[in-house]
Amino acid sequence: MADKAPDSLPDRLSLDPRSDFYDEELLSRGVGIKFNGQEKTNVIEYSISEGWIRVPAGRSRDRFGQPMTIKLKGQVEPYFEAPGEDEGEASEG
Repeated sequence: MADKAPDSLPDRLSLDPRSDFYDEELLSRGVGIKFNGQEKTNVIEYSISEGWIRVPAGRSRDRFGQPMTIKLKGQVEPYFEAPGEDEGEASEG
């Protein structure tokens, strides 16, 4: 993963620290999701290649206290909410 471009988002990303697809460094930059053209703020996990997102199913919890989720299929477009450290300096001057 060290040779990956810093401005590219992975194919799959999760907010759950127990997941193999969790990446704290990317999440700290702020990742936004557009799903079928609408911005979603409650996405727990996404996959671009498979075309789905996971969102909480209301206030329901499983027996471990984690939110119950629903998988929605459609067009997934992730983006960084804030520019990277290098991009912010270049655009100011």
